[in-house]
Parts: sequence; structure tokens; C-alpha cells
Amino acid sequence: MIRDAYRFAIPLLVTAIVCWLLAWAWRPWFWPGLVFFFLGLFVFYFFRDPERPIPSDASLVVSPADGHVVEIVDEELDSLTGHRISIFLAVWDVHVQRAPVAGCIARVEYRPGKFMGAFRSKASQLNEQNVIYMDTAHGRVVFKQIAGAVARRVLFWKQEGTKVALGERVGMIRFGSRVDIWLPMEAVISVKHGQMVKGGESVLAKWTSTL
Repeated sequence: MIRDAYRFAIPLLVTAIVCWLLAWAWRPWFWPGLVFFFLGLFVFYFFRDPERPIPSDASLVVSPADGHVVEIVDEELDSLTGHRISIFLAVWDVHVQRAPVAGCIARVEYRPGKFMGAFRSKASQLNEQNVIYMDTAHGRVVFKQIAGAVARRVLFWKQEGTKVALGERVGMIRFGSRVDIWLPMEAVISVKHGQMVKGGESVLAKWTSTL
């Protein structure tokens, strides 16, 4: 579990206890207490961080996030054409992000923006986001942590110049959000639109060459 859970959940649980103490004098306080109690439990559930079986095959690209695939398109990045895969994270999905490939964090770019629904295609360009550029054995790979209508905080835990392993934990987004990944044309996509994926475990693509 991510430690931030305690910062958000404990005030809710304390409020629930106060409401139940007040309910001794005025019974209707019981129901607000019940609401705060279940909100506190949900926060603990939201910040869960399960272990995942990470593939050992270096030719694979794994999902950087839990959720379902909402878009697979060919898109240009820095004058190069590649594949973009977009994953929508509902509030009940695990929100810890993992490195989709092994490599070095070349650059992390924060872009302020809007907070439209993360399921919308325009969110990839217009919403607040962290853009992470990775140098890999197969070239440049880029993925984005994109805030949504509810998510207002994107967190990236690695520094520029840090080397990360395939499937390593690298950050999280608080509440519903979106994660995009851009891959060179060399990568062969193996997921389909609408497919459910798990961060660090589900295979999104495979490199056509092995190094």
C-alpha cells in the first residue's frame, strides 16, 4: 500500500468516529459516520499496490498502468511516426504506474493543462500531465501520466538519468486518470481496443528485433 493512503484515510476514519460519538446524543449522526467510514476504507483500497509477475523477456513492452485500452493510433512524435496506446484508469483500478520498458529516464516534462474526462481523446494533449521520455536499446519510448476530471495530482518518483527495470514502479496518479505510451513503429502491438490490462504484467507490444 502507498503511504499516502494514511494521510487521506485517517482523517476520514477519525471523522467517522466523531460522528458515531455524537450519535449517542443525536442518532442521525450515525449515517454520516457510516459514509465517512466507507470513504476511508475506499481510500485504503484505492492506494493498494499489489505485487505483479513481471515478464523476463526483454523483447516485450508491458503496460505502464491498470485499466482498459481506449485508443490505439499511429501518431507522430518529434518527426517520427509511431504507435500510441491510451489506457483509461477508472477509480477502482490500481493507480501505481510501472516502467513499460527497461531503460534510462532521459527527461521528465510537466505540462499544466485542463481536467477534462480522461476517457476523451483530447485529454492526451490538453490535460495536465507528466511526459516521461525514456532511452532504451530500441530507441526513444515516451509515456504520459495524464490527470482526469477527478485526478488532480500526478506523481513521478524517479529522477532524470535514473535507470529503471521492466515493470519497475515509477509513479502514480490520484483517482481516475489516463496513461499513454508512444512506441516506435518497430514495436508490434499485441493488445486490442477495449482490452483490460494490468500494469507491469500485461504485454502491450513486442520488439521485432532482439538486442
